[in-house]
Amino acid sequence: MSTKTKILAGIGQEHYVTKLSMRGHLLVADEPIDNGGKDAGPTPSELVLSGLAACTASTLRMYIDRKDWDVERIDLELSIQTEKTETGQLSRIDRVIHFTGNITDEQRARLLEIADKCPVHKLLTNPVEIKTTSPG
Repeated sequence: MSTKTKILAGIGQEHYVTKLSMRGHLLVADEPIDNGGKDAGPTPSELVLSGLAACTASTLRMYIDRKDWDVERIDLELSIQTEKTETGQLSRIDRVIHFTGNITDEQRARLLEIADKCPVHKLLTNPVEIKTTSPG
């Protein structure tokens, strides 16, 4: 099965405010002031983490609802650390998931397995090919 997601992005001369649109939704990305931006929105890395967090949360909620488990809330905390290496860079995402409700240790372990099955997790942990072109 193949899926395609498309967004549009544009930036003018205002450092580094980038306008993003997708399916009628508008977002702004920017860099913090100490990086020369205006801090008008999340950084690109924060947007990537947001995608993983939203996907994880909704995947877990779907599974929990299907199993009819007693979970009132799912809260996630994500961070990314990137370090330069001799061959490029290494990025590590830490994802902590808190469940509020009445679940067993076995259910919690299963939910951690399910978290790794969300589509954005798969996207980030499998080979990705980026093809860049410029018409004209």
